Amino acid sequence: MAVEWVLGRCDPALLDLYGDQEQTDDYVADTDCSRMIDQRRMQKVLICQMSVLDSMISVLEGLECPRKLLTEPRPSNPDNKARARWKSVKAEVKAQVEEMESLISTLQAKVEQIYTKRQTLKQLVQEIEKKKEMSEQLEQRLQKAQRALRACEGQLSDLRVESETLLGYVDNWQVLKDELQGYVTATQEMLLYKIVSVSQSELCLELGPCQSDSYSNSPKLEPLKLSVTWSHDDRFRLQMRGGRAGIMEECFDGRMSQLRATLVEVTERFTSQKDMLAEIQALHDSFAIDWRPAERQLMFLKSASVICILDVEMGYPTAGQATLLSVRKDAQFIDTALLKPPKDNLSLTQWLVFLSSCTLI
Repeated sequence: MAVEWVLGRCDPALLDLYGDQEQTDDYVADTDCSRMIDQRRMQKVLICQMSVLDSMISVLEGLECPRKLLTEPRPSNPDNKARARWKSVKAEVKAQVEEMESLISTLQAKVEQIYTKRQTLKQLVQEIEKKKEMSEQLEQRLQKAQRALRACEGQLSDLRVESETLLGYVDNWQVLKDELQGYVTATQEMLLYKIVSVSQSELCLELGPCQSDSYSNSPKLEPLKLSVTWSHDDRFRLQMRGGRAGIMEECFDGRMSQLRATLVEVTERFTSQKDMLAEIQALHDSFAIDWRPAERQLMFLKSASVICILDVEMGYPTAGQATLLSVRKDAQFIDTALLKPPKDNLSLTQWLVFLSSCTLI
């Protein structure tokens, strides 16, 4: 249908040459040329025969009786008039034949042109079909790209919302960091704080003794290591590590609003025990001891077979005492009443010196 439409737009007369079946178009031109050549040959024979017939009719018309033709002898040679007429007719026929051959050549050239144009139109139609298919494919790709673009826009919108939320978290972390820095600054007059490291979700501190105690004669106490971490759900986790000082390692969890009270509690607990912790830390360098902060008991290993346990009251050394709880030698408990210290209310250091030099155990 596309080829017929194009031929109709170019020249309606070409539709007759196109035919109903496209598969017969390739040999129509050759068939027409062969037929015209045969017709030309037949016409040459017919013209010669018609010339002879015309001559015969002219002779018959001049006879008075047909029998005279049978009785008269055959003429020797035709007259010049008939010969001239025959030559004229022959020349006319030859001119017509040449004209016919010229027309046939022209027609054949036009047929070849039409065939060439038809092939060109066929190629153009094929190219148009290919471009149409490409256009459909491009349309499908364009629709697919539009859908992908809409999906990306949706994801971008979600990421913007998420980024705004994260920026809000960052602001909250910054506020928390500033608040923690304020806590540190506010307590520096009472304690010696040292910030070890700071990240987006963790703050590491070292809690040392009071600045005024650094000039006293008491042993220097190792700092208490604190690690504060927080999460997105507005909660914190505080972990204590006491090292050789012997403070009980604990872990606190709660909401961020309770962090300040927790830091104050840890600070008060550390400062209230700083003298005892400093003494225990110093005893580690001279005696084989093991401090149990949960039971508030100090185990002294005098030898491989002698184990002494001391009980330390709350508030020691200012408001509490250190007493000998038990002595075990060779897996047998010894009566502590038999051990008479040089004086009452001995400190932990004095107890360990006494037990080390006691000959009863």
